[in-house]
Amino acid sequence: MKLPVLPPKLSDLIAKNNSDIPRIMSTGNTALQGRYLHWDELRRRDPPDGLDHEQWWLAIKLSRGSATQVPLTDAEGKQFKFFLPKKIQELLHYIDRHSSMGDAKEVITDEVRRRFVVSALMEESITSSQLEGASTTRLVAQEMLRYGRAPRNKSEIMILNNYRGMRLISDLCNDPLTKERVLNLHKILTAGTLDDPRDTGRLQIPGEERVKVMDQTITHLLHLPPPAEQLPRRFTEMLKFANDKDKSDWIHPLIRAIILHFWLAFDHPFVDGNGRTSRSIFYWYVLKHDYKLFEFLPISALLLEAPAKYYRSFLYTETDDQDLTYFIIHQLETIRKAIDRLNEYLNKKMEQVLRIEKLLKNKKHFNYRQLALLGHAICHPGTSYTIKSHQNSHEVAYATARSDLLGLSNLNLLTLRKSGHALLFEGPPDLESRVKAL
Repeated sequence: MKLPVLPPKLSDLIAKNNSDIPRIMSTGNTALQGRYLHWDELRRRDPPDGLDHEQWWLAIKLSRGSATQVPLTDAEGKQFKFFLPKKIQELLHYIDRHSSMGDAKEVITDEVRRRFVVSALMEESITSSQLEGASTTRLVAQEMLRYGRAPRNKSEIMILNNYRGMRLISDLCNDPLTKERVLNLHKILTAGTLDDPRDTGRLQIPGEERVKVMDQTITHLLHLPPPAEQLPRRFTEMLKFANDKDKSDWIHPLIRAIILHFWLAFDHPFVDGNGRTSRSIFYWYVLKHDYKLFEFLPISALLLEAPAKYYRSFLYTETDDQDLTYFIIHQLETIRKAIDRLNEYLNKKMEQVLRIEKLLKNKKHFNYRQLALLGHAICHPGTSYTIKSHQNSHEVAYATARSDLLGLSNLNLLTLRKSGHALLFEGPPDLESRVKAL
């Protein structure tokens, strides 16, 4: 990925077209179907009749109105800002309206919430690591986490670290963010993955080569973070912003969380693991501000599907007068997609649970963990389950998981065999028929 084409300076465009601005505004301030376009995209489109691209860009820039300044600055001290176009307001309304779980409460009871949280944490841990180069497949990584297998390579270590880091974030969501907590989080996320173990849990210091963000070919410099001399001050400002100590300007919690995500990624204070740490801090902030739905939203899974758009939203912000609106819109759109995907999943899960309950009605009493496993086994015949994997999936005691599986095996709903010292439980191909015959 290359840097986007830099837009012309607004001051130059105003000076060049000063006497013609009223006409340019009336002609060029046309709707772009709600899209917030960067110059790099706008220059490829046909401008309105009577305007060239620069005049069209001038009209769009002037029509954006006043911006909200944030404490984040670039290395030269220029402040970042954001606007509130209709697009952002619509997305915030949609997310706020769909963050109360709604019909999902029929499925996500206190008993089953843990299982969904565990699954989401696993998915986020895997995809967030894959965004930063982990090459292990999703299925292999899930098998490692569910079965408690030790990681076999650097990629699996990254994923296991990320899982532990996300669990820590869940525990810290009611606490303030401190330097010590961020450094400890980074230490957990990067343990055993850095060339020099001494780089875990510390900011870069003056005198050492500053980390750079390069494209995939390692031929184009995408981002040079601020000098290490600035990091202590910048880190303190970020923590102040994260803990809402400045009450003079209220910023919507989702926007503030997204800015925190951008902030740490922009400063890039660590040798490695900056992306994973910044996304973890985003989760800390939204959970702290009672967006409980985000416990179930693996945002990085969607980022991984279109990583170029994710990185381009960073670049658009940096190359258009520190305008965070590009990054905010991208993240809000990603969250909306994650909510929609979660709702689709929950609808399928409700159908599955109701189907299994209907099969078992008035026959035997099963707890939800057993119903969930039977539903999965019917949809995935031949899948193997262990006491450890069942225990990890539902966060229950070993004895509880063992009782669940042996109970199903005793009813001939799971077949049991030994593999070394482990017990393997498998769903037979005719499981649904066996359930009906109970």
